[in-house]
Amino acid sequence: MSAIYPWIKALHVASVIAWMAGMFYLPRLYVYHCDLTPGSSESERFKVMERRLFKQIINPAMMASWAFGLTMALTPGVLNWRADHWWHVKLAAVLLMAGFHGALSRWRKDFLEDRNRRPARFYRIANEVPTILMLIIVTMVIVRPF
Repeated sequence: MSAIYPWIKALHVASVIAWMAGMFYLPRLYVYHCDLTPGSSESERFKVMERRLFKQIINPAMMASWAFGLTMALTPGVLNWRADHWWHVKLAAVLLMAGFHGALSRWRKDFLEDRNRRPARFYRIANEVPTILMLIIVTMVIVRPF
């Protein structure tokens, strides 16, 4: 393993924390945005908050998480590609998280264009998705059950 590996790992963890914070918060903003009149000053303020959160925090944090995560996975000696199987489950959960990230982007565009048709309850339920995926990911990395 490289001497720089602990630094890559630290940056990966920090990036994931930032990504997850945004993934937890953005659906909550959508819940509150649902109650606002489209085109109102309050709705326009939420659009700005959602855009800034997505473009300035969530997107860069996701890209950094992927970059540092792939760097760690490809570091010789970190994974036993033949014996370790936990990373398959982790990778699947991370891919699902990236898919949820894409869904958040689509939903943001609906709000941006004042065409959201989903109720607040939908976003309350959607808000649980990153939590479930995070639990799977953390379990795979820490417990490594397979």
